[in-house]
Amino acid sequence: MRLVLHLDSISISISISTSLFFFSTMPTIAGPSSSPHKHIVAARSENTGVSEVNTPRKRKLRSDSAAEVASTAIVTESSFATPMKWKSPRRCAVSSPKALKKEDSKGKLESPVMSAVKDRFDCLDVKSKWNPRDDDQMRAVKEALHVSKAPSTVVCREDEQRRVLEFVKGCMEQKKAGSLYICGCPGTGKSLSMEKIRQQADDWAQQEGLPCLETVSVNCTSLTKTTDIFSKILGESETGKKVNGSSSPLQQLQVLFSQKQQSSSTKMMLIIADEMDYLITRDRGVLHELFMLTTLPFSRCILIGVANAIDLADRFLPKLKSLNCKPLVVTFRAYSMEQILRILQERLVELPYVAFQSKALELCARKVSAASGDMRKALSVCRSALEILETEVKGSTDQEPQSPVTEDQVVKMDHMVAALSKTFKSPVVDTIQSLPQHQQIIVCSAAKAFRGSKKDRSIAELNKLYTEICKSSMITPAGITEFTNMCTVLNDQGILKLSNARDDKLKRVSLRVDEADITFALKEIRFFRNCLL
Repeated sequence: MRLVLHLDSISISISISTSLFFFSTMPTIAGPSSSPHKHIVAARSENTGVSEVNTPRKRKLRSDSAAEVASTAIVTESSFATPMKWKSPRRCAVSSPKALKKEDSKGKLESPVMSAVKDRFDCLDVKSKWNPRDDDQMRAVKEALHVSKAPSTVVCREDEQRRVLEFVKGCMEQKKAGSLYICGCPGTGKSLSMEKIRQQADDWAQQEGLPCLETVSVNCTSLTKTTDIFSKILGESETGKKVNGSSSPLQQLQVLFSQKQQSSSTKMMLIIADEMDYLITRDRGVLHELFMLTTLPFSRCILIGVANAIDLADRFLPKLKSLNCKPLVVTFRAYSMEQILRILQERLVELPYVAFQSKALELCARKVSAASGDMRKALSVCRSALEILETEVKGSTDQEPQSPVTEDQVVKMDHMVAALSKTFKSPVVDTIQSLPQHQQIIVCSAAKAFRGSKKDRSIAELNKLYTEICKSSMITPAGITEFTNMCTVLNDQGILKLSNARDDKLKRVSLRVDEADITFALKEIRFFRNCLL
């Protein structure tokens, strides 16, 4: 508003100057003292410094003077009359006439700020170029995909870890013994989760001011005898080292947990028995005695058993319940396609380059989840695909040593398909797929019957399961004689193994092939896919 008023005053000034020039050129009608414009001209002359001489040149000088006054007034108004407002560099960049809007790849206008941010991120590209001929890069990718490589965080098992950790916390707070059984298929993150839970429990105890756990980890497959688990627990525990006597390790542990502890700060003992299937198959009495340690009057034992036998709870819980040592059961389900893909991405995202095509990883996750859901199998397939790429690149290098590395030399779909065929496709898969329908049903029944620790069954038991599957699908089952003959054929083809017995019904049947091969061979047929669930 101030600028407009000043410009109006400039217009008035120019008009007055023009009027003065008009009156000065006119003949004098009144006397000098009676003319009112004389004072105005004098005042104007004082302000502008222009002499009151009426010559023709004055028109040009007045015009130039008016233009100079106008420009001076505008500069003065913008510089002094109006206070300057501070603008941020971002606003200046946007409002600057030079900051023209760019067009993105789709032809749409893009703001200069977003364009500058994108240009900055383009310059700071975190992923360097992948070179499969570089031994160091190839070794780093293989190590990231190795089974022994423990990730910093165990993803896709948050709910299971939370349940186990809450159980351990409850035992520590109440200083009460307890038992928990973790079951699940191989490669579902059971052992890896237990290591993380142990660390989290120790960190939580320090925050709460509680004594840390005295952890004893035992892998049952490393035991020479099943009873050696008690001596191992006694030997690795701090309190057990002080116990002396001629009694057995089991008896010493029973005495230890039957006496009241003198110190109130005595640590709770966390016993992690991994691969507990070994105790189930060899000696069930050892398994019962191990769980009964948590029922002793002054026991401070937190027992966590880890095994692949999903049906242990159904077969042994009634007995353990009668002994008053029924454990809490936490089941680790097989990984889904989305979970396998996420775990693979978590392992590969730490690398400074991209070695796998995203569609290739999706194919691996889809096939492995459909077959078994075993994460270890997925890692093995990815490593095999990487080795196929490595062999391909080395072969091309031998033929053309000077050929440059192209950008598409990553693990692609064809590499992953070859690795999957190498891993799952075998003569056993071809044999199973070529079997008649009833023999495929027998193989499917055997795969379902031998899950967990049960390694063999009688012909009669297998025939019962086979008959149930047939009747559930409205298929007429074969008789016992024909069923026995089909089992003999499968024995000759190396799929089943039959033991010798006088009565055919008493012959023991065991499975010679891997369940993953059976699942992979029959997964495309909905009937068998539902049977194997």
